[in-house]
Amino acid sequence: MKRQVRKAVFPVAGLGTRFLPATKASPKEMLPIVDKPLIQYAVEEAVAAGVDTLVFIIGRTKNAIADHFDKAYELEAELEARSKTELLKVVRSIVPSGVECVYVRQAEALGLGHAVLCARPVVGEEPFAVILADDLIEEDSREGGVMSQMTRYFNKYQCSILGVERVPLAESDKYGIVHPLPFATRLSNVDGIVEKPKPANAPSDLAVVGRYILTSRIFDLLTNIPRGAGNEIQLTDGIAALLSEEQVLAYEFTGRRHDCGSKLGYLVATVEYGLRHPELGEQFRAYLQSCQFGDSTLTASPPISNPSSLRGEVDADPL
Repeated sequence: MKRQVRKAVFPVAGLGTRFLPATKASPKEMLPIVDKPLIQYAVEEAVAAGVDTLVFIIGRTKNAIADHFDKAYELEAELEARSKTELLKVVRSIVPSGVECVYVRQAEALGLGHAVLCARPVVGEEPFAVILADDLIEEDSREGGVMSQMTRYFNKYQCSILGVERVPLAESDKYGIVHPLPFATRLSNVDGIVEKPKPANAPSDLAVVGRYILTSRIFDLLTNIPRGAGNEIQLTDGIAALLSEEQVLAYEFTGRRHDCGSKLGYLVATVEYGLRHPELGEQFRAYLQSCQFGDSTLTASPPISNPSSLRGEVDADPL
């Protein structure tokens, strides 16, 4: 009987220091891209791939993610009383019917491998996805979201799969880099994996980004491997150990990735998604086209007489 990926793990307990002070009291995964937080884009990608159990690995003091996916009785009652039916639909559809949210506390930040290991009591012996929400990847119009692409290959090959993309060799020291062997179109057998190698030592230009499908064997390996860089349990080390026991594939996904773990990547994603927003896109594009970009300044020309027009229809009775 073929196994299916029904559970997805979201490691969201990190400190998000690059975005301080915005992330002092809220996870970086709650940073909005236009009008949805990063974590919601990741959840939507997982649900579209057939996932029905969302496992959030959260930190001790940050409950914003649990609050976001919880039912908001007061808000829903207020929206219903004001006949704001479209907004009510939006709020109620954040977690689709039949999808369960599970929250696991990571008491101490000991690396991505440790965060994945925290999910073991929920995942059990099933294969599972791991999604890093700060890697925001646009859905391909023909192939669907990245996790949908990867689950199709998992259903066929029944082995662990790493989402990879080609990066400039000069940036190899920012990623886990795989040593690939030819397998099929857009697929490689992973013969080795190196965490953040110097360009001269990189085995290829295929970098692992924030999408994984892993078999449950990874849990035993993460339990027994020694701590790696930063005295943390590294997921890359666990995958390297898995290679000696099971087939692991690298999949070159289709879809544009935005590194929202960096401020520049986050700003670019905000602009790109803003331009395609169904309500705001045309007005936002007109605003950008009206701007004159100098060496260090951005000035609007001509001046915008009604700045609120950039937000779309003005709500005369805002909540």
